Amino acid sequence: MTINRPTLRAAFALICGAMTVASPAVAWDHLPVLAYGRFGADGGRGIRIEQFEAHLAEITSGGWSVLPLSEALAALRERRTLPERSLAITIDGTHESVFLEAWPRLKRAGLPATLFVTTNALDRAVPGYMSWAQLREMAESGIEIGSLTVAHPHLADQSPARIAEELAQARRRIEAEIGRPAAFFAYPYGEWNAGVRDAVVGSGHVAAFGQQSGVVHAGSDWWALPRFPMNEAQGGMTRFLVAINALPLPVTGLEPADPALSSARPEIGFTVEPAVGALDRLACFASNETGPLDLDIDGRRVAVRLARDLPAGRTRVNCTVPGPDGHWRWLGLQLHLAKGGQ
Repeated sequence: MTINRPTLRAAFALICGAMTVASPAVAWDHLPVLAYGRFGADGGRGIRIEQFEAHLAEITSGGWSVLPLSEALAALRERRTLPERSLAITIDGTHESVFLEAWPRLKRAGLPATLFVTTNALDRAVPGYMSWAQLREMAESGIEIGSLTVAHPHLADQSPARIAEELAQARRRIEAEIGRPAAFFAYPYGEWNAGVRDAVVGSGHVAAFGQQSGVVHAGSDWWALPRFPMNEAQGGMTRFLVAINALPLPVTGLEPADPALSSARPEIGFTVEPAVGALDRLACFASNETGPLDLDIDGRRVAVRLARDLPAGRTRVNCTVPGPDGHWRWLGLQLHLAKGGQ
């Protein structure tokens, strides 16, 4: 069957209006992960301080359990139930606002976080960025340090040798400076292809994160874990509450298997696990289209129909369906099309 959906704005309003905070009826076998970058006024690329403070206030007053990423992922891999209302906080990059603005607030709230770093900015003492001494101070306080490569390149555009060097050199520098290697990796710009993923799998890291929205669970791809980006445009309290209350939308047979596209009209599809229930309210949206996408549903198999060609660069596709107790299940993809793709 082909399903048409209401407008994107109306669908988002429906999600927000129906959402409730987590309740004991939801078994906590999943982990919403938040992804921040810069903090304070930064031309829209960072999150405003008042937004970040509002997030922390909700977390600390709402009974949320912010877990170290290493602890939470280990539990999920072993299929152990997490504490109710668990979530994790990550930050990408070593902009000085992380040390000056984010870390003091996290420390006062007693909240752990994982910081993904690019080592070149630290080695070269780039103005406006942190120093290794500051990073060590954060690490010694309990902040987990992950890798975001040496120079933050578009890895899918690099040679295998360059990819391997970016991964290995960044881990070496982090271990030399803080005394332990980075366990976790974040793909620069959230971009990867099959070759990049294979290189990360063999690089000594134990998991890797993209920038697609969604919720980590035991059945997730551990080398393309989702996170909810939080910046000025996406950091309002309405979206924040949607994100931290979201549930996973578990699927198999996800297409395209490689998010680095050669075609502007890729085949997008997945099979939804039976535990999710009815799919009559499933809705999908693409960042390059103003309305909902048409869906062809055959049993549990869903084909997502794009209305127009994808533009060069990154495009996000998000699919949601109502879950139990007012929660919403969420699946996100980040696709990227090279310039000149057909």
